[in-house]
Amino acid sequence: MTTALLVLAGVLLLLVVVVFLLRRRFLLSGLGAVTMWYRPEGTPRWSVGVAWYGGDALLWYRALSLSVRPQQRLSRAGFRVLAQRPAGREDLALPGDVLVLSCSTGGGRCELAMEPSTLTGFLSWVESAPPGS
Repeated sequence: MTTALLVLAGVLLLLVVVVFLLRRRFLLSGLGAVTMWYRPEGTPRWSVGVAWYGGDALLWYRALSLSVRPQQRLSRAGFRVLAQRPAGREDLALPGDVLVLSCSTGGGRCELAMEPSTLTGFLSWVESAPPGS
């Protein structure tokens, strides 16, 4: 009986790992999918994830999750980049080469961190919002 439970637990663990890897592969395979860190205002902790931006919203998915729904949906209407800075000492969870954007959204303020190569495309997307948004 104990052996059967161990085998079942092993199969379940393997299944969770496979689902996690397939989810990550699916998220990163989409056009416009980039690695991006997210931190809401007033929170000291950064969360790494995969962001898709296009159309009228940025969809951010937590990297260490099995959820297929985005954890954050930031509408391009009302989205403003307030400041840009390199990652500093207070951003220990971030790689040293990323840039941090302080942003204002319809839901409040947040910070996004991304690699410089990602930043150019992201800022183009923000600036190309239709007039009046």
